[in-house]
Amino acid sequence: MTMLELSFECVDVQAERFAASPTLLFSLRICELTGEPIHAVTLRCQIRIEPDRRRYSHAEQDALYDLFGEPARWGDTVHPIQFASVSHAVPGFARSTDTTIPVACSYDLEVAAGKYFSSLVDGEVPLMLLFSGTVFARGETGFTVHQIPWHHEARYRLPVSVWKDMIDTFFPNEGWLRMRRETIDALRRYRGRQALATWDDAVERLLKEAGDSG
Repeated sequence: MTMLELSFECVDVQAERFAASPTLLFSLRICELTGEPIHAVTLRCQIRIEPDRRRYSHAEQDALYDLFGEPARWGDTVHPIQFASVSHAVPGFARSTDTTIPVACSYDLEVAAGKYFSSLVDGEVPLMLLFSGTVFARGETGFTVHQIPWHHEARYRLPVSVWKDMIDTFFPNEGWLRMRRETIDALRRYRGRQALATWDDAVERLLKEAGDSG
């Protein structure tokens, strides 16, 4: 049985303009170097953020305190962050093919990836894509099945502007925080007693009373 030689390259990442929720489209180029015809690929892709592969401004360091602590300790506290894990079916091809993987994105600030993206001002986000899955090839007597080992990988530097533009399309000048129901009820009572029009007004008043209005 011929051993396949696969390579993977991430050539572009763009926001899906007409998605129902924030979604990034990862454009991949897959090559098979032996010339073996590929019938189909069941691909699994794990995407990680590699925060130690870029520099950070003082403002970004302050915003990332919740994730990594004091910058002096970042040598011990900064580790890869899980961003997404997706499965994708790739149709048959010979030699090479381009395919697009949609990745749904969360703006939940309780999630490490959401915290990280929201803390960045500009620049690029270093991403690592790790591939595994199953390849079905056309053999002389039928189909052969090959596993994709995890050492197949690709790197891509995602512009922060792509992420920000995508999020601003769905949540312009907004963010999301998850709170316990008891906290929401207490905040609702406070808002009512103070005759405040919006939740923003209530939180802003509380911050002023705490002497931390920003």
